[in-house]
Amino acid sequence: MISIPTDRLARLLDLRPDGFSGGLIGIEKESLRVGADGNIAQTPHPAGLGSALMHPWITTDYSEALLELITPPFVGPRPALEFLAHLQQFVHQQLDDELLWSASMPCVVQGEAGIPIAQYGNSNNGMMKTVYRRGLGYRYGKVMQVIAGTHFNYSFPQGLWPALQAAERDTRPLQDFISDHYFRTIRNLLRFGWLVPYLFGASPAVCKSFLCGQQTTRLEVYNESSYYGPYATSLRMCDIGYQNSREAQLGFKADYDNLGTYVASLTRAITTPCQRYAEIGVKVAGEYRQLNANMLQIENEYYSSVRPKQLPVGNEKPTLALTRRGVRYIELRSLDINPFEPLGINETQCRFLETFMLLCLLADSPAIDHRERLEIDSNLDAVCYRGREPGLTLVHGGDPLTLQQWGSEICESMSGCAELLDAQESGTPYRDALQSQLAAVQDPGLTYSARVLAEMDENGEGYFHFAKRMSLQHQRHFLELEPDDAQARVFRESVVQSLEDQRAVEQSDMLSFDEFLAQYFAQTL
Repeated sequence: MISIPTDRLARLLDLRPDGFSGGLIGIEKESLRVGADGNIAQTPHPAGLGSALMHPWITTDYSEALLELITPPFVGPRPALEFLAHLQQFVHQQLDDELLWSASMPCVVQGEAGIPIAQYGNSNNGMMKTVYRRGLGYRYGKVMQVIAGTHFNYSFPQGLWPALQAAERDTRPLQDFISDHYFRTIRNLLRFGWLVPYLFGASPAVCKSFLCGQQTTRLEVYNESSYYGPYATSLRMCDIGYQNSREAQLGFKADYDNLGTYVASLTRAITTPCQRYAEIGVKVAGEYRQLNANMLQIENEYYSSVRPKQLPVGNEKPTLALTRRGVRYIELRSLDINPFEPLGINETQCRFLETFMLLCLLADSPAIDHRERLEIDSNLDAVCYRGREPGLTLVHGGDPLTLQQWGSEICESMSGCAELLDAQESGTPYRDALQSQLAAVQDPGLTYSARVLAEMDENGEGYFHFAKRMSLQHQRHFLELEPDDAQARVFRESVVQSLEDQRAVEQSDMLSFDEFLAQYFAQTL
């Protein structure tokens, strides 16, 4: 079982029994716009969605076709999901003969030229976002950049922190205590994080076009259009998807010991020149190919399944925001889009993840050494490629442990956390969510990845036809959804405001782009 010091928990409950309620949940859902034939849309960001640079809830990620929908933070999962539902309904209403792709992995990828890089207008800030994406294309290729996912953002209840600090008899400044415990949580999310793609991975197959003619030795042929892993859970999280393998080859890994070491490791990466990237060139024939030739152009280039976050002020660098104001919330990035849900995520998933976060906060969390870092990477790779394989063995503390045994132990350790969260609810929604996922640990056939392959088999379809069928179902769902006139009015007003804000930003720029970049990267405490 995972160790949660019982005296800590008992003192905490004595001091603040209601301190576990009020955690804030936000959801980010990426969705690729595609044409009726499944091709990645070549059209610009729809005018009816406003400014991708300035809209608070509707923007784009790497590609002009890759929408990113962002909810504000809400107490509990239900209002966050309701907002996301209204937001997706509004987006569907603005699309012209296009679909939002229901799956994480894109299909009908017609090479690099068929992936338009996101455009954000003529302001310095907008140009910086576009150049950064251009640099990602040069460094890693464009295809992997149009993989989509769902991010679960979470901050623990503010009232929990003073009680937890008192329970642990800690006398540091409160924000230092908070940041330290967020990093404790993150380390455990890395240790046990393989459980998320096992349960919520939904990309066991991929269109052959995604590999752009490259041969693969780790996947098998499913049919004439698809590859698959017979026991795969999340190809999105594998080395054909989101990985910083090149950074690993350069000897860089983020350090999660504490806030200071994390910021120092990222700062080193964004300021250390890299010969490989220097060969690409930075400004060539008057056009920027990338922001710089360092190991990372900016902090966000480092892909991790979990990130500590603080809201930046203006154009403040993320590392400076963290240093100045500490960690505000955690961004968990390892969820595939749930193709069986129009929203891409459901309430059961959110409640399970909230319980998982609480376990990772309360459990012991020593520093991660080199050996454990290798274990974490190896376990994640094994689960993503072979997570449903009978008898699959992972490594925990140097010892072999079957996935079913370890996963069951994690879920059983979460039971007390679920009870704490249920104490503020009517009924037992957290315990129910936990039980549903424990069942999937014990029976891999209940996982989303198994359900995807089962549907493909049942319908005699490849990955493309499965994803397109679900995309059409979701489109019908949102277009037939009962309208909320008040919420729709808010969205329409936000579109107008975002366009006005972009015009104001573009008119207020006083620096050249060269000067803007120099000033941005010169930021210090």
